[in-house]
Amino acid sequence: MGTPRGADGPRGLDLFGGASLVAVMLLLAFNQLLIKQTNVGLQPVFAAGLRSAVAAVCVGLWLWRRGRLTGVTRPVVLEGTLMGVVFAGQFLCLFLALDLTSVSHASIIFYSMPVWLAFMSHVWLPGDRMTLTKGVGLAMAFAGTVAALFTRGDAAAGASVSGDLLALGAALGWAAQTVIARRPVMAEAGAEQQLFWMVLVSAPILLLVSPAFGPLVRALEPIHLVALLFQGAVVVSGGFIAFLWLLSVYAPTTVASFSFLTPIFGLAIGRLLLSEPLGARIVVACMLVGAGILLINYRPSATARAA
Repeated sequence: MGTPRGADGPRGLDLFGGASLVAVMLLLAFNQLLIKQTNVGLQPVFAAGLRSAVAAVCVGLWLWRRGRLTGVTRPVVLEGTLMGVVFAGQFLCLFLALDLTSVSHASIIFYSMPVWLAFMSHVWLPGDRMTLTKGVGLAMAFAGTVAALFTRGDAAAGASVSGDLLALGAALGWAAQTVIARRPVMAEAGAEQQLFWMVLVSAPILLLVSPAFGPLVRALEPIHLVALLFQGAVVVSGGFIAFLWLLSVYAPTTVASFSFLTPIFGLAIGRLLLSEPLGARIVVACMLVGAGILLINYRPSATARAA
C-alpha cells in the first residue's frame, strides 16, 4: 500500500495518493446510492444495524490478525462506547434521510460535516481555534448547506425537508464523533480501534430500536442483501481503513481537502443512475460547500508563515 511516512513526517501527495483518495471519495459517494437502494428491501434503521454488525466482524478479524484486540483499558471502553452511541445516532439519521430525500441533497448536507467540526473544534478543542480563513470557509459552506436545505420544486424532486434535516443531524453526529476521536484516550487507541468500537456498539443499539421504525423487511430481494454486505465489508471496513491508512501516510489536511469531491460525485451519481434533477441552486450549493471546506482545511505553508 505504498511507503509509510518517514521520520520527517507525512510525505507530499503523489500520483498514487491522489488516485487513492479520489477512489475512496467515489466509493463513499456511491455508498449513498447503495443505502438508498438497500432501503427499498429493508427498513433503514434495521439495515444500518445489520451493516454495523457485518463491519464489526470484518474489522474485528482485521484487528485480531494484527494482534490489536488485547490490552483494552477502562477509559477506552467508556469513550469507545460513547463513540459507538454517537455513531449509531449518526447512521440512524443518515439511513432515514436517504429514505426520505434525494442522494444529491443528502450528499451535500451530510458532507458539510467539516463546517460543524470547525465550529465544535473551536469550542471544545483548545488547539484548533477559528481563524479568519476558517471563518470565511465556514460562512460559505453554511450558505451552501442552507441553499441545499431550501431548494424545492422541480429541482428537488425526491427531496423532503424532514429528510434534509435528518441528513444535517447525521453531519452533526459525524462532527461530534470526530471531536471525541481527537480526545487523548481515543487518539492514543488509534483509528482502527475507534472504528471497531463504533461498529461494535452501534450494531446492537440500531438493531434493538429498529422495530420502532416500522416493519423490518420491505420488498426484499437478493440484490439488497448483496448491497448490504458490500457496505459492511467493503465501504465501512475496507473504505474506512483505506482512508485511515491514507491519513497515516499523507498530511491530514491534504487528505481532508479531498472530502469536497464526495458531494460532487453524489450529484453525478444521483443524476446518472437515479435521474435526479440538477437545478442551478443545488449546483451552486455544492460549489459553496466544496469551496468552504477547502478554506476550512487550508493551512499556509511554512514559508508563508515565516514571511
